[in-house]
Amino acid sequence: MVAVALGVAGCGRGPALLASTAPPTRCLPPRAPPRPAPSTGGMVFIKGGAFAMGAQPLRREEGPARPTRVPAFWIDRTDVTNGDFARFVKATGYVTLAERPLDPKAYPGLSADQLKPSAIVFVGSTEPAGTDPGQWWRVVAGADWRHPQGPGSSIAGKDDLPVVQVAWPDAMAYARWLGRDLPTEAEWEYAARGGKPGARFVWGDAPFDDRHPQANVWQGVFPAVDSGADGFRMQASPVGCFPANGYGLYDMAGDVWQWTRDWYRPNLAPDANPEGPAEAMAVDPGDPGQRKHVIKGGSFLCSPNYCYRYRPAAREAGPTDTGENHIGFRTVLRAG
Repeated sequence: MVAVALGVAGCGRGPALLASTAPPTRCLPPRAPPRPAPSTGGMVFIKGGAFAMGAQPLRREEGPARPTRVPAFWIDRTDVTNGDFARFVKATGYVTLAERPLDPKAYPGLSADQLKPSAIVFVGSTEPAGTDPGQWWRVVAGADWRHPQGPGSSIAGKDDLPVVQVAWPDAMAYARWLGRDLPTEAEWEYAARGGKPGARFVWGDAPFDDRHPQANVWQGVFPAVDSGADGFRMQASPVGCFPANGYGLYDMAGDVWQWTRDWYRPNLAPDANPEGPAEAMAVDPGDPGQRKHVIKGGSFLCSPNYCYRYRPAAREAGPTDTGENHIGFRTVLRAG
């Protein structure tokens, strides 16, 4: 299912589906599939505590920082993978929103072709970055989690890549299948900081190092050139290919954005409510009233010169009813 407006989240990149450079050699080995709660296999225990959520904002929506406290919880060590999600679909028969036709009552005025199952795919641009994300994104019929770039693409042999083209309800359905939840924005940010309060990045304050890359991000001038110096040129990487943060969590920066449970609002709340606002808010003049949830972490499409949201404090709005090929998720299990 795809929103009428092209309300894509996050960043952009150059021409799609180009060959990658050689990947790093130290990705995680195959792991056991997740098991329903109370099992915590493949998860990391986060003690919880108080921290300053947000930051002196580099983007308007990131701050100012506010005191927040989160209780203890478990969180997936990595993003949910294609293999994980395939087991869920096989066990339940679940059909993602991208695989369902749009309801003509919910989307009046669309043609029969526009109502077909579809999702948002990055198609690339060699033109300088403008303000319209429609410059490099398209709604593609037939794009879904099994075919992230649309018909002709496949996840065959890619069980260890993070699953994408999952809308927020799809991610929530998977989490509930395991007796878990999506993390709140506060839980996600606390975990991403890895015990380094106030640090700009999940790895600390050191800038991104092309020679020893800390994450899978866009390297070069957006949107024309991604050098691929991190080992992955214009594409997601398998989970766990880059160093874990201080809590042992992988890919909390870059690779793919991650859904949180919270509805999006354009600024951090003034209170210390770790569960976020109760209702969605209209955030974009072009998308009045469109329901969106917070996504965190940035993706392989984020660059320092255009997006720069692979930082713990950074946040973005993800259209709730839409799959995109750079958004994934991980789950939490709250202690007690």
